[in-house]
Amino acid sequence: MILTIIRILEYHDPYTKGHSKNVATLASLIAEKMGLSDEMIRKTYWAALVHDIGKIVIPSTILNKEGKLTIEEFEVIKKHPVYGHDFLSTSSDLRELAKYVYHHHERWDGKGYPSGLSGEDIPLISRIITVVDAWDAMRSDRPYRKGLPKEVAMKELVEHSGIQFDPNIVKVFLSLIEEQGIG
Repeated sequence: MILTIIRILEYHDPYTKGHSKNVATLASLIAEKMGLSDEMIRKTYWAALVHDIGKIVIPSTILNKEGKLTIEEFEVIKKHPVYGHDFLSTSSDLRELAKYVYHHHERWDGKGYPSGLSGEDIPLISRIITVVDAWDAMRSDRPYRKGLPKEVAMKELVEHSGIQFDPNIVKVFLSLIEEQGIG
């Protein structure tokens, strides 16, 4: 069922085709490298797979806009973690994943959304998703820009480590990039 919903999202927002799967794969690799339990690795994978599920109700005119978003349009985009949480919370089996989806746009410095959590108050799985979500978004072509080169995206992660991203997760991910040749 989840894979079907992801497929629907990809039809709605073609620029994210494969994004959810990429984020899920990379997030679970980080969880594994961090020595998390098999159960936590599994939760990380599934939460990452559905992290953008709330975008299903964001108008495609906003999702696929080629220019810069207006403040109002960005406010609409910022609601997708809340919508995703609402959708997933309807199932007792998915409620825990809903929490991770809800917080995947929080920032280490507390300037994220929707709750403004900071540091380790942000669930670990959400912090992992944040890093790989940004990585995949930077590396991918989007309506408003071409994907960034690997070195530029790595530099962005380093520059925002301890600000936007959990510095430990950035360190783990950068070592994975080098060890496994992740592009």
